[in-house]
Amino acid sequence: MNAVIAVSLLIFFFMGVPIAIAIGLASIAGIQFGSNLPLLLVAQRMFVGLDSFPLMAIPLFILAGNLMSAGGISRRLVELAKALVGGIQGGLACSCVLTCMMFASVSGSSVATTFAIGSILIPAMVKHGYGKPLAASIQASSAELGVLIPPSIPLILYGVSTETSVGQLFIAGFGPGLLVASALMLTVLVICRLRGIGTHDGDDRQVLWPAFVNAVPALLVPFVIIGGIYAGVFTPTEASVAAVACAVVVGMICYRELPLKALPGILRQTVISTTTIMLIISAAALFSFLIARSGLPGEVANWIKTVFSEPWSFLLAVNVLLLIVGMFIETSAAILVLAPILTPVAVSFGINPVHFGLVVVVNLALGMITPPLGVNLFAACAVAKIPLEKIIPQLIWFVLVVFCCLMLITYIPAITLWPVEIFMGS
Repeated sequence: MNAVIAVSLLIFFFMGVPIAIAIGLASIAGIQFGSNLPLLLVAQRMFVGLDSFPLMAIPLFILAGNLMSAGGISRRLVELAKALVGGIQGGLACSCVLTCMMFASVSGSSVATTFAIGSILIPAMVKHGYGKPLAASIQASSAELGVLIPPSIPLILYGVSTETSVGQLFIAGFGPGLLVASALMLTVLVICRLRGIGTHDGDDRQVLWPAFVNAVPALLVPFVIIGGIYAGVFTPTEASVAAVACAVVVGMICYRELPLKALPGILRQTVISTTTIMLIISAAALFSFLIARSGLPGEVANWIKTVFSEPWSFLLAVNVLLLIVGMFIETSAAILVLAPILTPVAVSFGINPVHFGLVVVVNLALGMITPPLGVNLFAACAVAKIPLEKIIPQLIWFVLVVFCCLMLITYIPAITLWPVEIFMGS
């Protein structure tokens, strides 16, 4: 059965079949031609894969991000970030990183972050002489924080697929998120200084106090979500409901930029994004069940232990594998297919599953800004209205910086685990 599934997957990939459909059809082929299992199992396992309380958070966080974009929240966060760091050379680029970090604390999606923040800051950076390729590469790299800073949809998927605490994953995501954000800020400052750009970034920035007062309602949204999770007031899934409620109140009542007539379009956009992810989840649930039933994870674990005798060498191999996979396969699908296989092996090496989850997600986040299928690249290029090939030379430095952060996160577990120890004492 495994051979039938593997061959089918390769055929469908080369044919350009969408990832969710390819996984589903390959699984059906494995059942039909490689086993005596009934086809009724397809519907059953796909339904069971979606029957999970933590997964309810995904559509709600997507909805919250869409409401924030339409309700003027993202613009206030941009103005606050510009007031904070926009007065230095390269401050506008630093504002992009800082705003993406704040917006990520609600949206949970890097693509949503790219469109929401990039539509404001890419034109502003171009106006200040950054050039479209550099501005788009800064935005694409900064949007990675959308899957690192909690709440993160990939972290939810990893937690559900490996039965790891989503709450602990959210808390652990802050260490890598802050590390990557700091490294990106330092990188853009060095680039701006060496190239002599961004010298007038502070010309149109607001005074700090008015910008802060104007952004207070917007800041309440991530404060309620993250603070509520850390304080144990509600679970990550319940936090998604609070995120939607806060986004509606702030957009409709505080800023009055979210009219009722906009809600049908926002809901439609949310449904489209959600169904895409849920189709991948359901197909991957069927795939994972068949793989687990065949005993492949155990065989893979035994083989890995014969090849790699030390945790560091195993982690290095995982990094190489995931960096390659992230270049060609959508993040959600990669997590749902590979995490259930690799995580038990990591645990057998004594690696904390929460730490390993962040290693997996950071790897795949790096894949979002690497050709040929980096979704953040396509989103940033769409906002900047430039072809993909023009952004790649400017992107190299950011890829190298994030890769260095990945190595630190991989081999220094304290970066991910210290927040968990502080807030949960374990």
